[in-house]
Order: sequence, then C-alpha cells, then structure tokens
Amino acid sequence: MKIKPLNDRILVKVLPPEEKTKGGLFLPQTAQEKTQEGIVEAIGDSDQIKVKVGDKIIYDKYAGTSLKIDDQDFLILKNNDILAIVEK
Repeated sequence: MKIKPLNDRILVKVLPPEEKTKGGLFLPQTAQEKTQEGIVEAIGDSDQIKVKVGDKIIYDKYAGTSLKIDDQDFLILKNNDILAIVEK
C-alpha cells in the first residue's frame, strides 16, 4: 500500500523503542518509553515543509494519527508537530 499525505502533512515511520539501556540491561516492554523519533517516508505538497524523505526527525509526543501498515507503525503528522531533524 502506498500513502501520499496531503497539504502540510508528513508520513513518518516510527522507530522502535530501545530494548536495552546504555549499561546493557534489558528493559521489559512495560518499562519502555514510547519513542519520539522516526524516519520521513512521504511528504505532502506544501511549500512550508522543511523536511525531506529519509530525514530522521523528533516529533511531539502526542502528535499525529497512528497507522499500522504491513505490521509497521506509522504516523501522519502536521508540519508543526516536527520538533527537530536529527543530523549525524
């Protein structure tokens, strides 16, 4: 299935939560925090969108509409819900 967001909306693939701490301890699913990072998969046709496909972003914690496509989690966000682009 192919999804094309409209206007100032962005389709984001949600990155899975961390399963281990930096010290190497495994976290049970009940203790894992919901991630706020994702990869931009598709963008709408607005001129105000500042991200491009493939960018890793940080978004607002309670933003967007959740979708599940082929057992993967996605969000459709508004441009204003993106807080930052993660650069390597």
